[in-house]
Amino acid sequence: MAGRGPQPKDPSKRARRNKDPEPLKVLPAVPVTQPRLPTIYVDVTDDDGTVHKKRFHWPAITERWWRMWAESPLSTDYTDVDWAFLMDTALLHARYWKGDVRLGPELRLRVAKFGATPEDRARLRITFAVADSAEAGGTVEVAEPAATSGSRSRARSKVLRVVD
Repeated sequence: MAGRGPQPKDPSKRARRNKDPEPLKVLPAVPVTQPRLPTIYVDVTDDDGTVHKKRFHWPAITERWWRMWAESPLSTDYTDVDWAFLMDTALLHARYWKGDVRLGPELRLRVAKFGATPEDRARLRITFAVADSAEAGGTVEVAEPAATSGSRSRARSKVLRVVD
């Protein structure tokens, strides 16, 4: 007959715990509207070596990218700090589209912090709800992120009911 095995390890000494070691700190935040892209002057060197200021022109694709962030449902909670970080990212975006492809990795990392792609939103545990049926008083389908091995049961969609 087999024995009972070793005594279980003390839970306080386990390497992995399924709860956060520190409680989440919730701070009040005041969302703000998106600011305009700033007027920027950059140093330009002439053929003779003279340096002077020239107005930076935002590429049309960067202006469209900036408007996209304003229209995103994610931006409703952005604070001044968030918009300032995205404004710095807009300059990287503009320089990338003007030909400085070395900025690509940094640009990708910065927009990932804000949930730019479905993969980024899945990592941040963000999902979009379809609002049309919610306004009609129906149910809302919430799509879960794509299933990975071992998470197929969680990948089923959930149904939320709108409550007044």
